[in-house]
Amino acid sequence: MKRTKYSWLLGIVMVVALVLSACGAPAEPAAPAEEAAPAAAEEEAAGPAEPPQIVPIEGPEVILDPAMFPTEFSEAPMLAEMVAAGDLPPVDERLPDPEDIYVIKPLNEIGKYGGTWRRGFTGPADGENLMRINSSSRLLTWNYDASKIIPSLIKDWEINEDHTQYTLHLRRGAKWSDGHPFTAEDILFWYEDVALNEEIWPTPPNEMVIGGEVGLLEEIDDFTVRWTFASPYPLFLDILAGHNAVGVGPDTEGAWNGGGYMPKHYMSQFLPAYSSEAEVTAKADAEGFDSWLEMFSYMAYLPHNPDVPTMGPWKTVTPVNEAVWSEVRNPYYWAVDTEGNQLPYIDEIVVTLAQDSEVLALRAIAGEYDHQARHISISKLPVFLENMEEGNYRIDMSRAFFHNNVVSFNHSYDGDAEIQKLIQNRDFRRALSMGIRRDQINEAIFLGLGVPGSAMIAASLPSTPGEEYVEKWATFDPDQANALLDSIGLEAKDDDGWRLRPDGSGDRLRIELAAPANIGWEWDGMLEMIKDHWTAIGVWADLKIQERSLFETESRANNHQLAVWTNGGSSALWLYPRHVLPVNLVEAYMGPDIARWYNSNGEEGMAPPYPEMERALDLFRQGYGVGGEERNKLAQEIWSLVVDEVWQIGTVGQGAGIAVTSNRLGNVPRNQCPAQHCRTPATSHPPTYYFKD
Repeated sequence: MKRTKYSWLLGIVMVVALVLSACGAPAEPAAPAEEAAPAAAEEEAAGPAEPPQIVPIEGPEVILDPAMFPTEFSEAPMLAEMVAAGDLPPVDERLPDPEDIYVIKPLNEIGKYGGTWRRGFTGPADGENLMRINSSSRLLTWNYDASKIIPSLIKDWEINEDHTQYTLHLRRGAKWSDGHPFTAEDILFWYEDVALNEEIWPTPPNEMVIGGEVGLLEEIDDFTVRWTFASPYPLFLDILAGHNAVGVGPDTEGAWNGGGYMPKHYMSQFLPAYSSEAEVTAKADAEGFDSWLEMFSYMAYLPHNPDVPTMGPWKTVTPVNEAVWSEVRNPYYWAVDTEGNQLPYIDEIVVTLAQDSEVLALRAIAGEYDHQARHISISKLPVFLENMEEGNYRIDMSRAFFHNNVVSFNHSYDGDAEIQKLIQNRDFRRALSMGIRRDQINEAIFLGLGVPGSAMIAASLPSTPGEEYVEKWATFDPDQANALLDSIGLEAKDDDGWRLRPDGSGDRLRIELAAPANIGWEWDGMLEMIKDHWTAIGVWADLKIQERSLFETESRANNHQLAVWTNGGSSALWLYPRHVLPVNLVEAYMGPDIARWYNSNGEEGMAPPYPEMERALDLFRQGYGVGGEERNKLAQEIWSLVVDEVWQIGTVGQGAGIAVTSNRLGNVPRNQCPAQHCRTPATSHPPTYYFKD
């Protein structure tokens, strides 16, 4: 049989389809935000001998029975040398009390100490690159497939009958990376001095306002805190284990003054309450910051500040704004394997700057990275498969449950009154959505492995309103789209067939589509295709492909008209809503001013321009106080509004992604929990990865 240049793709598609039909989904599925990014297909590629298969999710086990805890402990040679030199206490003194130690059974085997984990990153805005790996420093976490919440820094808890009171017990003897004890004071410091500080948080985090009242935090003793809420809060443990202002830890959220706890002994020096306004302002001036507030946020964020203590497995050596970003093992990390070896196994992580995702991919293909999924595009799959033996790596594939490629309307945009009116016109939004050839995008950019449709997550999930919403306003129908555009006053066109602005100026209507560059998702190519598709409906698109930091700054400044991102994390809507509803000040692609309104309880920003959006936000607030089944019903109504109102344009979702793993690296799962609240790869416990030789 003659092999065509596309015959290898048919094999991959068939294998992936068979494997996906056989594999079940995790309890709270969503794809790893940015971790495994689909992208464009290559024109020519040699066919692989054996395409990768998507296997069931796997991972290590956290041991919860104290009777199975080890009683003798070992440490890495580099730390043993420091102990021998008198520069570090013995390992027994660095770990938590024996009954409070955190014990992890590795996926495959007990590992070996040593080695440098090599990765690639794309610049200072790529902090998630290592913070996902460091995300074991959460108050609570999930088991490897996200089917249940398990202990982390909080070792156990009690909940009263009506879910208004939570008593949380910390690990006695756990220490920060500088050896200082981790205690209840670190949680109280974050809540009372940071989250309730109106200069830092003008209004408290939404996750802490239940029944219209701010939660009360008490210190019971050095290792016990108690939260009390005015109304039932059955979702609170999920929030503590999620990715939000409260649960994810300061290593990830410190730059935004979140995380649920902070090192009081270090961070208090940057607050006026512990010295004076004049003193911290002078310190900020000396360090080159515009204000003490800017200094505080910068100093709290592990990728920025090598001096900030961490509870994570590795600590920063050189920061993210260098060409080489690096971390070294935390000598006080509070976890061991089942034989008592203090984790992590790997000594250090070195992440090298790549000028773009193409360079990063070439380095991965050459075998220069030990484990990398972030910024790796599925478009390179044939080349990766062809070079596996020479590069000494394996390729693993995963399946997304969210919508990988969403174009969000900025519903608070006010930079152009006419464009604002159009964005806020439902028929305009529906017309643009129906002007896109999603099947073409899927084949050309995502190897035919995605699901064309609306912005809704996988229809099989209990939080969605049904299969009919997959294609609602999301099939290519230029006749209906043109009729809608004509009906809203856009019937006038120039000599080239492009629609004119409705203000009578005679100028061509121009819609801006923004996307971040070089993060591995091939969004620039997708937007080029959308621009071409819209010729059928007479709408001109200007593309704004921006460096990621600029893209994020422009978005927060309310300057984007339409912007592309994922809606990753939205399969667990209350744990990571920012990509579906305008509720987050950091990522508010659907309307930063509406997010300000939401977070200030209507005192700032812009109210939602539609009653349907206000209804969705009200439903979202209700969800914090109800159980899972009722919360799913609320989510179904929210999703029906999101899709029917076309607040976002879905293109192709539930795509496949790939990870590149060196054959030298052990205990790395072939498929990991694909959910934002899992902080992929955090629930696979990277401290248990090791080099076999």
